[in-house]
Amino acid sequence: QLQASGGGLVQAGDSLSLQCVASGDTFRGYTIGWFRQAPGKEREFVAGMRWSAGNTYYADSVKGRFTITKDNAQNTVYLRMNILKPGDTAVYSCAACRTCILSSLRTFQAYNYWGQGTLVTVSS
Repeated sequence: QLQASGGGLVQAGDSLSLQCVASGDTFRGYTIGWFRQAPGKEREFVAGMRWSAGNTYYADSVKGRFTITKDNAQNTVYLRMNILKPGDTAVYSCAACRTCILSSLRTFQAYNYWGQGTLVTVSS
């Protein structure tokens, strides 16, 4: 089970950190992804990490502003979001995939386990 939290209302230029905690299992061997969905738009990949290897992946729209990290002891994945823009407003969800290959980890259909979303609202 995944639990995402940390969303809120911020102003453009501010920072925010989201976290995704796994309960009942560990993230070891999984690929963890952050996705977001804005009203009226399709769900899109934001960032991902291969837990064991530590490889990270980002959407072009957030590269250089967002950072995905992990805490092994806490079995938690974080998404640090800097220089937030109104266009970042969305419901952010974390997901886990056991068998994601490189070509599929940016697609939400590849992920088997999802946490509930957390709303991030960036005002201008």
